Amino acid sequence: MPKLAVLSQTFFLVLNIATLLQICIAKSYNVGDFGAMADGKTDSSSALSKAWAAACSSDYESTVLVPQGMFLVNSVSLYGPCKKKVHLRLLGNIVAPSYQSLSNHQSWISFNNVDGLSFIGSGTIDAKGSSYWSCKKQQRGCPYGARSFSLQGCNNVLVNGLKSFDSEGVHISINQCNNITMQNLILTAPDDSPNTDGIHIGNSNFVSVLHSKIGTGDDCISIGPGTKNMWMDHIVCGPGHGISIGSIDGTPREEGVEDIEVKNSVFRNTDNGVRIKTWAKPSNATVMNVKFTNLVMKNVTNPIIIDQEYCPQSNCPKGVRT
Repeated sequence: MPKLAVLSQTFFLVLNIATLLQICIAKSYNVGDFGAMADGKTDSSSALSKAWAAACSSDYESTVLVPQGMFLVNSVSLYGPCKKKVHLRLLGNIVAPSYQSLSNHQSWISFNNVDGLSFIGSGTIDAKGSSYWSCKKQQRGCPYGARSFSLQGCNNVLVNGLKSFDSEGVHISINQCNNITMQNLILTAPDDSPNTDGIHIGNSNFVSVLHSKIGTGDDCISIGPGTKNMWMDHIVCGPGHGISIGSIDGTPREEGVEDIEVKNSVFRNTDNGVRIKTWAKPSNATVMNVKFTNLVMKNVTNPIIIDQEYCPQSNCPKGVRT
């Protein structure tokens, strides 16, 4: 791992300790004070948005608190930039509405253009995706399906302790972000749930995933074009398709993937362990400086696989077999 990545990891260790101390003294905005009801039936989306808006516009570092209880939340988009850092402390459980309401949105809970966010807590988010998966399996013309937790254009973010169950699609999506640390995650969906990747990263720099358990119906972690300086340490992956780089080279002009490390991790009952998949198409994208260290494979079909003729569909490039 480059020296810069090591320095960044050290910086975030210090930042994590400082963040936990700051949360104790930050001004708090309880979603219950904005109308949220912990009954699992009343839509608390507006209350969460209002609490976020109050914290984001505060002249002081602030905390949005979701207390114990069950809160029904429809799709919400929380926007920055904020005046000061905002911490979202999740102690309760957030549950999704019916898939007909949620899956018409790209994301369920999304943060956009936020700098200095910390998302910490012992609570859960549960997208209740089984009805949506059933629709997909029966090919009933279903919508795309919502990602459960999304970071778009965010910088200097800590996500600690997030538990995400039964996402309709990707559990955590990260795009165009910098300096993101995710640790102590539990991301879970059945092994036959379609396209329920644990974490998908694209066009982002300095992302770390640490001490987390991920078991889904697709990739535990998928690393898309434009991702650089990413490291994964102490991951328990399975079931699922393993940790994948790609697919890459899908278009002629595309950002590559550089400086990726997976270490000290265990793969159990997965289709693949670590995988690199590239299309057999002309492209300027490259995959460089990838390191796999101290990985344990248990009942894994392909421990390490490099597929340079990736094509999951029928319209493959000439000479490539499906």
